[in-house]
Amino acid sequence: MLKHCFLALSLVALTYTVTPLAVAQDNGNSQEQPAQAPEHGHRHMDPAKQTEMLTRHLNLTSDQQPKVLDVLKTQQSQMESLRSDTSLSQEDRHSKMMEIHKTSNDQIRALLTPDQQKKFDEMQSRHEHWQGHQQGQAPPASDSPQQ
Repeated sequence: MLKHCFLALSLVALTYTVTPLAVAQDNGNSQEQPAQAPEHGHRHMDPAKQTEMLTRHLNLTSDQQPKVLDVLKTQQSQMESLRSDTSLSQEDRHSKMMEIHKTSNDQIRALLTPDQQKKFDEMQSRHEHWQGHQQGQAPPASDSPQQ
């Protein structure tokens, strides 16, 4: 369970940190993005921009794009509701966020072809490695054999 939570959190962090960088890189000028990437607080990437980023990185088809967008819009809605729920402890809120992210990631992954799934998994893996360094930790060890 802890591994699944960490994986989901890592993917979320990847999405919220890599997407603004990818958008800035594609535009050729990171100075054009300040409104999308606030200096403080959490970055909440627009589902449409997340879909664009995944389309570029995974070569999503025109059939996959609206399905991925729907999953991301649902995730955004659930996360906004969760953030506004003051009755939950920070730990409970975090746990529920992890569940939402895992469910969304599983739904997106189910829409992908085997080649896209491999790229998606590699994106997650790179993010886990990066996330460990950002938090001053050693990169997470893989406890499952590579396929």
